[in-house]
Amino acid sequence: MLYHLAIMFHRGVVRPFHVYLDSPMAIEASKEMVTHPELFDEELLEWKSRGLLPLDKAWFHASVTARDSQSLNDVEGPCLILAGAGMCNGGRILHHLRHGLPRDNTHVLVVGYQTRGSLGRRLVERAKSVSIFGEKIFVHAKVNTLGGFSAHAGQSDLLKWIVPLAPSRPRIIITHGEDAPRKTLGSIIHQRFGLHSQLLSQGNTIEISEPVIAPHTLAS
Repeated sequence: MLYHLAIMFHRGVVRPFHVYLDSPMAIEASKEMVTHPELFDEELLEWKSRGLLPLDKAWFHASVTARDSQSLNDVEGPCLILAGAGMCNGGRILHHLRHGLPRDNTHVLVVGYQTRGSLGRRLVERAKSVSIFGEKIFVHAKVNTLGGFSAHAGQSDLLKWIVPLAPSRPRIIITHGEDAPRKTLGSIIHQRFGLHSQLLSQGNTIEISEPVIAPHTLAS
């Protein structure tokens, strides 16, 4: 998201506005990325040569501490807050949603897939109200979605990943995803590799007996 916003600012497609990266993990990951230019693809190298990187600190800001995050509620004028927790079920995004959802001048842009039962899914489905920290929050904000940015592997990628592991007869536990896709993935794994898969639900407990071998977990 930072990359595409920077390009829009650089091209003059939109007037620059303040963008706050409010995720300690994303901040650290971004630091690692810029220290390894040898991994940049041709497109990013081209933009770097045009001055896209490093990002303009006049517009792009890192919100490192919890106090930094809380202070964003007092920012005047238009801004964009990029907060973590993809399904909106935890982390700093909850505080921003609690503050912004009741306001009709707030725009919530949900990036990526939202699983059933998650707060993100309720917002995508235009819920009139949601529960955050046990408090009923009425949704007056405008909610939009932006697809195509998920970094999760799909079914075909997961099946390719398991090919070299299958001969060792690993224990397969499928955790992420909705029930229908998980059952389909488990069925295909059984047909192709003769391996049975466990489909866990939230709250389930599993035991790993000696010798301790870390289970391979798949996201459907």
